[in-house]
Amino acid sequence: QVQLVESGGGLVQAGGSLRLSCAASGRTFSRYGMGWFRQAPGKEREFVATISRTGFSTFYADSVKGRFTISRDAAKNTLYLQMNSLKPEDTAVYYCGASEYYNGRVYSSDYDYWGQGTQVTVSS
Repeated sequence: QVQLVESGGGLVQAGGSLRLSCAASGRTFSRYGMGWFRQAPGKEREFVATISRTGFSTFYADSVKGRFTISRDAAKNTLYLQMNSLKPEDTAVYYCGASEYYNGRVYSSDYDYWGQGTQVTVSS
């Protein structure tokens, strides 16, 4: 199995940027399809972005398309989410997930492993 630890969250003003990281340990990082999800208070966990095992294929939720970029570094066993032009509605706990069997999935139930989450707060 793989262990995931997110970092990089914080408080930022609207229009600002943050880069989240998700460090993976355990089994070979490149065997997992990876994704970012987020959960705001009182809401269900929602899909943000996903990246294939090779890193060649990405897919984004409409709400973040053009503002967020997902990437992965196999040498560092790390997943990233670059978030630009942040809005107050981006405020949430952000989680990275690893899928052992699927690539490019948008449903949280398709992911087998999760990190503990990192809080992102965007002030207006």
